[in-house]
Amino acid sequence: MNWNEMLVVFRKELKDLLRDRRTLFGMFFFPLVLFPILTVGFGTVEKKTRAKVEQERFPVMLLHAEQAPALAEKLRASRNLLILPEAADFAARINEKQLRAAVEFPPDFEKQILGGGRPKLRIHYFAAEIRSENAVDKIEDVVNAYRKDVLDARMAAAHLPAAALTPIETKRESVAAPEKVAGSKLALILPYMIILLCLTGAMHPAMDLTAGEKERGTMETLLASAVGRREIVAGKFLVVLCVSLTTTVMSMLSYLTTMFFAKDYAQDMFRGKSYSLGIDAALTILLLVLPLAIFFAATLLAMSIAAKSYKEAQQQIGSLMIFAFLPAIVGMIPGIELTPKTAVIPILNVSLVAKEIFTGNLPWPMIGMVFLATCVYAAFALNAALSRFQNESVMFRG
Repeated sequence: MNWNEMLVVFRKELKDLLRDRRTLFGMFFFPLVLFPILTVGFGTVEKKTRAKVEQERFPVMLLHAEQAPALAEKLRASRNLLILPEAADFAARINEKQLRAAVEFPPDFEKQILGGGRPKLRIHYFAAEIRSENAVDKIEDVVNAYRKDVLDARMAAAHLPAAALTPIETKRESVAAPEKVAGSKLALILPYMIILLCLTGAMHPAMDLTAGEKERGTMETLLASAVGRREIVAGKFLVVLCVSLTTTVMSMLSYLTTMFFAKDYAQDMFRGKSYSLGIDAALTILLLVLPLAIFFAATLLAMSIAAKSYKEAQQQIGSLMIFAFLPAIVGMIPGIELTPKTAVIPILNVSLVAKEIFTGNLPWPMIGMVFLATCVYAAFALNAALSRFQNESVMFRG
């Protein structure tokens, strides 16, 4: 390897690439505005939406309310429920979202209650429709309060203490620090975003420096120069790697800056809990991203050089993105944890170890295993890229 020749190729390709506005946008602007939009934007929207839902009155219908005058009165008094007149087409109205729920009282509901019976109350609603389910929650809150009043009355009539119904009392006490609780919420999406930015940051330069050059007719000129194939591959690879890492680092800096200057919005996202990523955790994530970026850069180079044109490279890499994002999405599923088996699955392992880091854990043995496994995959991808560049039928595929 002639390092001087490699650096010449690197400087030349990087200079040409930085003249492209799309590269500058992907490297700097997009990562810098991404997390402020996610934090400030989503925090504001979440806060306003929650306040709106709390003040919203859900249209509800009471069927045969005369069978339960006491409970019906409590439902009418709820500030979250708007009681509409009874109608036979309540099911159609719920399906059309004109009505959120309907409460059907059985015959002699109140008589059964007073007689110690256990009548069944039916609540008709639209499953999987959020406002309909929210209406059901508000109805059940009123019913639970009424149920407690009935139980208290029955206990008093039987001269029994209220504690007789609950001989054992449970109380949940979280031993996790508030920042770890907030970190666990953030860990559901941020590892996916890091992998996404690491991959997308390498896409455009990889395609432009290979398929783009073949399409422009400049690849032959470069190959005819005195610079060797290894030096050309290494120079182009370093450019793609630098752009990918720069995109990831800028996104991390954007995140840390946003968490520092927009703490109020961040707390709205995490329901009042603050969160900050330590320097050691941030450096560990960047260390793990390095072999992943190498893997992405080399894989994209190997795929792009086989394409006839920039458009064909986009089509091929589009299919790769599906397989690359799938493990990252699997890492977001609750219950999928970092184990010796998942630590060797590419992309998924980085996603899972990042989740551990964001929740305040630094499992160094597993981190080392993930780092080594990703380095092995990166080495194979880099070797594949070099083989593609040395294959004349691939380089000059017309």
